[in-house]
Amino acid sequence: MLKYILKRLLIMIITLWVIITLTFILMINIPGSPFNSDQSSNATVQANLEAHYNLDQPYYIQYLLYIKSIVTFDFGPSIKQPNQTVNDLLSRGFPISFELGIITIAVAVVSGILVGIIAALRHNGFLDYLTMGIAVLGISIPNFILATLLIQQLAVNLEIFPTATWRSPAHMVLPVLALATGPMAIIARLTRSTMLEVLTQDYIKMARAKGLSPWKVIFKHALRNALMPVVTIMGTLFAGILTGTFVIEQIFAIPGMGRYFVESINQRDYPVIMGTTVFYSAFLIIMLFIVDIVYGILDPRIKMHQKGGR
Repeated sequence: MLKYILKRLLIMIITLWVIITLTFILMINIPGSPFNSDQSSNATVQANLEAHYNLDQPYYIQYLLYIKSIVTFDFGPSIKQPNQTVNDLLSRGFPISFELGIITIAVAVVSGILVGIIAALRHNGFLDYLTMGIAVLGISIPNFILATLLIQQLAVNLEIFPTATWRSPAHMVLPVLALATGPMAIIARLTRSTMLEVLTQDYIKMARAKGLSPWKVIFKHALRNALMPVVTIMGTLFAGILTGTFVIEQIFAIPGMGRYFVESINQRDYPVIMGTTVFYSAFLIIMLFIVDIVYGILDPRIKMHQKGGR
């Protein structure tokens, strides 16, 4: 276990370094300057601003300063909001994005697993066809289109839910539904297929032969093994949900990291772009690592050193 964890930590560091380097290369190759749009600034003022933010330094100096800011977790001030640091924006926006992501994941996992179990138990029945048909629609419709439809029908036409900001549970319903539908459909289909396979295993037949109740057979014996593939894709789904919040936050005017990230790209606010990218990359890499550990805990038969390459 320790050897596996150390190896994964080394891989995580290398992966993060590659992301940091690629982000920096992309930033320095974007045409223009973040100060070009400021019509009131003459050449002297722009030169002073570039010197203040070290944009006049050679690229290797900028890169070293960039690495230093990451190591010290001090991303510096925002170019377009000089009274705000990138750390301030992260501390203000990330908790909201994280809350939206966590609620979405909880809804997607619980509802997806339940729908998958129901579909497996009613295999080739009406509920099976109905739930899997809905799952196909959930996978096929992009979340930003679904968000628009939800706003039009449930907020504008029926006036059931509010459409903007993030102030109460009612404000959470539509963005969570828009984000959770796709992952829920994926989890439901995967749970159904694995449950159908597990329910044909000999140990399940033995448990039924011993007279155990159907629910005990399903939730105590079958579900644990059926969830292994679900746990495997959780890291990818988690990453997709968190990055998907950027678009949903813009649609629903949620004051999370999505707003700052999109605005920073439009305004070429380099510190915010790089700080947000590195922060989210590190967070997602850590989440993938945790998923791997949980996978091993759920299935003790898996040896960590075997996952490392054997």
